[in-house]
Amino acid sequence: MSSTELPSAPAANVLPKVATVRVAEGERLRSVGLPGITLTVRSRPPAREGLPPALYVHGLGGSSQNWSAMMEQLEGDVDCEAVDLPGFGDSPPPDDGDYSITAHARAVIRYLDASDRGPVHLLGNSLGGAVTTRVAAVRPDLVRTLTLVSPALPEIRVQRTAVPTALLAMPGVTTLFTRITQSWTAEQRVRGVLHLCYGDPGRVTPEGFSNAVAEMERRLQLPYFWDAMTRSARGLVNAYTLGGQHALWRQAERVLAPTLLIYGGRDQLVGYRMCRKAARTFRDSRLLSLPEAGHVAMMEYPEVVAHAFRGLLAETGESAVAGRAAGEGAAGGAGEDDAVTESAGS
Repeated sequence: MSSTELPSAPAANVLPKVATVRVAEGERLRSVGLPGITLTVRSRPPAREGLPPALYVHGLGGSSQNWSAMMEQLEGDVDCEAVDLPGFGDSPPPDDGDYSITAHARAVIRYLDASDRGPVHLLGNSLGGAVTTRVAAVRPDLVRTLTLVSPALPEIRVQRTAVPTALLAMPGVTTLFTRITQSWTAEQRVRGVLHLCYGDPGRVTPEGFSNAVAEMERRLQLPYFWDAMTRSARGLVNAYTLGGQHALWRQAERVLAPTLLIYGGRDQLVGYRMCRKAARTFRDSRLLSLPEAGHVAMMEYPEVVAHAFRGLLAETGESAVAGRAAGEGAAGGAGEDDAVTESAGS
């Protein structure tokens, strides 16, 4: 092992016991064993039988909990499931320690193949946006529609506020950061994350903040937490440098599924300017711009994002109920009046 190589994470069967992950009212968690990985899947029973299936994929440092608000919003429209990627949320590390975009995409594909739920409406945020883009490109048979919230696709000029996150991919940086921040409380860490990811951190309720602190405390007890973060950040940076048919923008061109793109005007991690390139690249795209949103619009403005998704369902003929809902308008939600929706692509 070279001096720059990260040590392997401990095997799942020898991991220490930590606090149980939070499950919101109406949600369920289950563990799914697959070749080389074990995934935790969060679900919410659909309002009725026969609804089309949907799968949600979170971003770097996130978990399936990032989609709880959206799952509640859409329980009458789709059969909702959200996955914890390997090493995140309640899923243990992968057996091979591979956290590349390809490995995460492979995990999603393995789950969809094993569950026999496909094709699904696939939704991804940030890192999950890059992962789901790759899934849609290489396995179009598994994807009905694709919804990307601030997808982490390569940028030539990265925002300064995104540089610290990218630096996690560099050897030694994680060790240095953990040493510098070892005295930080969970509350301090959560406030930092909220200021980075939200357009307006004030939108987080006291209960939501308390839940986030409890989850941060739980994660910091996991011996593989920083390993998963570092390796996934490295995998994302490596994906940015790939050329040819494996390049993420080249794969975005290959996506056949109708695609909804959602970008926040106050996003400090994914440049808002990238929305135009994305709208031109994905063949069958429509764009929702939320000037007041940050990096996690589905958490900040779940009603608005859900409304846009229902519009996608109606447009693609997935649900008559969704069509009626799309024509009625969303139920309020700060920032909705400033939202801009456009059709793009071919």
